[in-house]
Amino acid sequence: MKFNISHADQSEFSYDGLRQYFEYRDLGIKEATDGKAVMHVIRAREGTNATGEWHYHNLQLQIVYVLKGWAIFEYEGHGQHKIVAGSCVHQPPGIRHREIAHSDDLELLEIVLPGEFETISLGQ
Repeated sequence: MKFNISHADQSEFSYDGLRQYFEYRDLGIKEATDGKAVMHVIRAREGTNATGEWHYHNLQLQIVYVLKGWAIFEYEGHGQHKIVAGSCVHQPPGIRHREIAHSDDLELLEIVLPGEFETISLGQ
């Protein structure tokens, strides 16, 4: 493992993440941990909306912490939940979920193990 520091730089956000309606800023954890984990800031992409597509991830750990704004997620067997700044969600491996809506200023911090994981889309 390697030492890593990441400083806020708004120009480091990119559109090449899992969802087209989000921008992602990699925090360097994947490289620092040799792929054992990934950590990034996710923010709403201007002029886009959630698609509401059901999906799940093949992974070991997924934690989401809301930095600002809000989002509404639905989790199979647990219903809809509005998460707001300060909310922390542990999404167990394999839980089926979807995003229904989010605020224009949404920003999340997400931690996932391992750094590479599979997402299975289930459609609307």
